[in-house]
Amino acid sequence: MAEEQTQLEERIFIKDQHTKEIDLVNRDPKRINEDVVKVDFEDVIAEPVGTYSFDGVWKSSYTTFTVSKYWCYRLLSALLGIPLAVIWGFLFALISFCHIWAVVPCIKSYLIEIQCVSRIYSLCIHTFCDPLFEALSKICSNVRVALRKE
Repeated sequence: MAEEQTQLEERIFIKDQHTKEIDLVNRDPKRINEDVVKVDFEDVIAEPVGTYSFDGVWKSSYTTFTVSKYWCYRLLSALLGIPLAVIWGFLFALISFCHIWAVVPCIKSYLIEIQCVSRIYSLCIHTFCDPLFEALSKICSNVRVALRKE
């Protein structure tokens, strides 16, 4: 009985990511649009001291701006949200596919093939250059430089 309960809990715990519940209250949990699209009336329209419009105009402008921004966004997201979601889903699926099936295998293949070249190059350097530079260092080790002020 305990094993069946554990297996049931594991099945519940391992949910498919496509069927998980989404948060309808916090729609930007990773805060990717925190500073980009937060535009309020005060960020766009401001009257400096000494140049005030009528209070009724100011209140009406605020209400008009806020309501029109709210409903235009809702209308645009209703009309274009799903088609754009399909396009973005396709684009990111394409990028993922290319990365998984083309980019990473090419890089891995290159690293495997270049390892052989690297060993040959390293062997040549150690065989030819190391003795040359060692001889040059012994020649130059007895050079003394003296600076005199006259």
